[in-house]
Amino acid sequence: MDPPVVVDSNDDEMVSHELEQMRSILEEAILETRSMPLENQPRLPRIPLSKRNRAVVRALNPMQVTYLEASRDLCETDSVLFGAAVAAWRIIGAKLPMAGRATKQSSAIPAWRKRIEDLSAD
Repeated sequence: MDPPVVVDSNDDEMVSHELEQMRSILEEAILETRSMPLENQPRLPRIPLSKRNRAVVRALNPMQVTYLEASRDLCETDSVLFGAAVAAWRIIGAKLPMAGRATKQSSAIPAWRKRIEDLSAD
């Protein structure tokens, strides 16, 4: 899928067909992530700061409002926010790991649990 071209102008305005394309990418990402268990959501890196990336995020923010207002619980809110993050990455053209979080590091015992276990062993 080709990411939409964000118009680079002085006031960061985007033309309507680009906004519609972004909205469709957002809807698709939210639908994909809605049924995804939290443990299968990949860790998303921070979006690099640039004028173009900020324009993408600013354009996506108001698009999320409808979905956030309709969310009934924290899980739905999470799926909307995570879907928006995935959409932002797709729009800027970055590749995301969508295989899930199952990595060596995530299967390790968390540091907070080790500290508690160490304290209780004393």
